[in-house]
Amino acid sequence: MLLAIDIGNSHIVGGIFEHQHLSAAWRLATDHTKTTDEYGILLLSLLNSYAIQPSDITGCIISSVVPPITVVFDSMVKTFFNHHPIFASWESPLGLTLRYQHPQEIGTDRLVNAAAAFARYQRALIIVDFGTATTFCTITASGEYLGGAIAPGLKSSADSLHLQTAQLPVIDLAKPPQVIGTNTITSMQSGLIFGYSGLVDELVRRIQEEIKQTTYVIATGGLASIIAQISSTIDEVRPNLTLEGLELLYRRTTASP
Repeated sequence: MLLAIDIGNSHIVGGIFEHQHLSAAWRLATDHTKTTDEYGILLLSLLNSYAIQPSDITGCIISSVVPPITVVFDSMVKTFFNHHPIFASWESPLGLTLRYQHPQEIGTDRLVNAAAAFARYQRALIIVDFGTATTFCTITASGEYLGGAIAPGLKSSADSLHLQTAQLPVIDLAKPPQVIGTNTITSMQSGLIFGYSGLVDELVRRIQEEIKQTTYVIATGGLASIIAQISSTIDEVRPNLTLEGLELLYRRTTASP
């Protein structure tokens, strides 16, 4: 069994693969205060709920954009599972040609997503990842990773409205019944949900105009399904795209020459 872990700024997503099939997955809040032992005990408890023992794990691969927690998970995997994890990076066997000016600056989650999507679809793609930031990745039909765009995340924007204003509350990120809000909560939901749908569609259209290729648009991340209900450009939601990419990179990295 392969243990795949994606460490993001807001959430840590993990999964177990058996013979390339995702058999278990979970999402945890990223907590900078947790120690190696605390994360280890938490992960053991999660695996136990799926009747998985530490000895069942035969390998581990990690993607991380949070260096301090990367160190914690490196130690945790070695201590609790007796494995040296593989870390995804821009130097991993992505199956892509990186045209980014400084490829080492690309978030590993974006690269993992791109590798998974291009391996599956083999066509021009735009990947929209709804995380702490909303990121757009552009891949040509010949497998060139061009770059994309980074916008504030949907939840980050909602939190900012609450924290930076005296009278705006914390709200659920849900589609409101109409664009014209009739109270504070539905007005905020309208601005965030319909506004972000418009942001996504406009950036996708502008990217398509620039590369002059017909693209397939994939959405991923925790809030992807909300915007996909409204967006006119998103073709498919793949909530586990990053985990799928990690499994792919593990196979490529460990393949016998």
